[in-house]
Amino acid sequence: MKLYIKNMVCNRCKTTVKSTLEKLGIEYTSVEPGEVNLQKHISSMQREKLDAALHDCGFDLINADNNELIERLKLVITDLENHSDEELKTSFSDFISLSVNENFISLNTLFAEIEGVTIEKYIIRHKIARVKELLVYDDLSLAEIAAKMHYSSTAQLSSQFKITGLTPAHFRLLRHNRQVDPQFN
Repeated sequence: MKLYIKNMVCNRCKTTVKSTLEKLGIEYTSVEPGEVNLQKHISSMQREKLDAALHDCGFDLINADNNELIERLKLVITDLENHSDEELKTSFSDFISLSVNENFISLNTLFAEIEGVTIEKYIIRHKIARVKELLVYDDLSLAEIAAKMHYSSTAQLSSQFKITGLTPAHFRLLRHNRQVDPQFN
């Protein structure tokens, strides 16, 4: 079971949340900024106690409905990526709003609180991950990849690609190495 926690931003926060979970006897598999993976579902009474204990530490447990909404939103974004060959007839924000039947501004605020990034940055990260795959595994030019991923130009793609700290050419080199050295396959 996954729980989302608001205001968790650093390692000290993770330590505090771990300590709180241990005091309440709630077993977990991992604690990351903004989210906790529990080993099993907790009762509503345990959830209330956890919520109160976290609130005392400056954190807030995000309700299950918001968790479900964020997961639906992520699925919509993933669906957009998987069908990147199709041209969108509307903006990303309108498409997302219509898909989850929520106001985009509210969604973006909630998403940023839970995930720590805006929907736009989340989409960019996922698009760049897809671009990396295309560079390494497909035989498309950078211009073809830019068009496939709905970038206005290769310059826009390259600009966003800078978040990786590497260049598209680096990932092309990985593709070349895969072809030359069979151990990479």
